[in-house]
Amino acid sequence: MITTPNAVSARKRTSIGSRRNPEAEAAVLAAARELISEKGYAGFSVEEVARRAGAGKTTIYRWYPTKADLFIAIYTMERSTFVTVPDVGNLVEELVQYTTSLWRFWSSHPAGAALKGLIAEAQGTEEALGALRDKFLPDRTADLRYILTSGAARGEIRLEEVDDKVSLWVGFSWFKLLIGELHDEDAIARVMMQIAGAPRHVQS
Repeated sequence: MITTPNAVSARKRTSIGSRRNPEAEAAVLAAARELISEKGYAGFSVEEVARRAGAGKTTIYRWYPTKADLFIAIYTMERSTFVTVPDVGNLVEELVQYTTSLWRFWSSHPAGAALKGLIAEAQGTEEALGALRDKFLPDRTADLRYILTSGAARGEIRLEEVDDKVSLWVGFSWFKLLIGELHDEDAIARVMMQIAGAPRHVQS
């Protein structure tokens, strides 16, 4: 359940210089979560977050230089409570479990669903593209890279294949996100086997 900033947050919060005021930052993040839940990425703005949180826009922009940066902070925080990184000793199974949990987050949570908006905005603005390419993707593929490098350590794939397999996974998963086919979980096992290079059983 999303908590609405209380009446105290309606007043501008006292600045403590370049350091982040924990109370003010908590109010900003709560307001941002609330706004994403209500209006999605298209209706998400730093100005409205500032109004709801009782914070100055300049303060928010100092912490989060763009709308995309603030969204990424919310997405990352929400995702961490829903998506886990499995460790079962088998690359295909780990990829299937991880991808399934992430797709379910995307399809059921406002912050997950709003990722489509960030991807769309990145096609039209350099700021959003930079945030997506330079901040979001490196951070948000770290878990996937861990799974793949663990598989390489077990001898299931070659270490030099990891970058290409990350690209294949992102392409597949984002394609399903953008065309609204996150319900197609049967495809996950098939494609994860291909990404992992696992042999498929062919019925005679």
